[in-house]
Amino acid sequence: MTPPPTRPNLLVGSIAPLGHDGRLSAIDKRPVSPPWRIGPRGVNGDAQADLKHHGGPEKALHHYPFDHYDAWADEIGDNAQLRAPGAFGENLSTTGWREANVCIGDVVRFGSALLQVSQGRQPCWKLNLRFGRTDMALRVQSSGRMGWYYRVLEAGVADAGNFLRLLDRPRPNWTIERLARLLYSDAADQDGLASVAGLPELAQGWRHLARRRLVSGEIEDWTKRLYGEQPSH
Repeated sequence: MTPPPTRPNLLVGSIAPLGHDGRLSAIDKRPVSPPWRIGPRGVNGDAQADLKHHGGPEKALHHYPFDHYDAWADEIGDNAQLRAPGAFGENLSTTGWREANVCIGDVVRFGSALLQVSQGRQPCWKLNLRFGRTDMALRVQSSGRMGWYYRVLEAGVADAGNFLRLLDRPRPNWTIERLARLLYSDAADQDGLASVAGLPELAQGWRHLARRRLVSGEIEDWTKRLYGEQPSH
């Protein structure tokens, strides 16, 4: 099953304090008027506070399905963040595109820009601050409702009315859903990890992660990513 052509909402964010202790983040994404200029590091006007873990060529744009918002409302109740697109720090918000029908390596046209699906999202503790819940990042990871990132193959400009269109699918067996299951649920699947490590379209960091697991036989500690720095006692 392939995702249908769709007109996305496009959102960008500025660096601002987040949560009770004012951690800096640009997770608060808001709609911005077209035209949208898309370069190797994403949409002009979008920012990331932590360039070590966010942004960069392999995570130039984050796409999150608006389809998931009802499921989240059912799961966590009425939360102000779920009343409009942008709750998960996404740059692209659509319906009809989901982890089950989007694959690693998918090549997508948006206006004159050419994008390629590079990896899934690794949820981090900033989602906990965003939603006011200590377990939100873990919930996103466990649910598989994580979204995905694009690299930019060709810079370009998109305008209102332009569709996201799937142009090519080199890895039809490697949905984001399957990848997430291997990384977070079936994390000890050696054959699966070996296949992940050999996917040339997958972001290098994720291929390295799979190789490290194969060599060590161990799953990395997710505590810091999911919950942030814990105070020492």
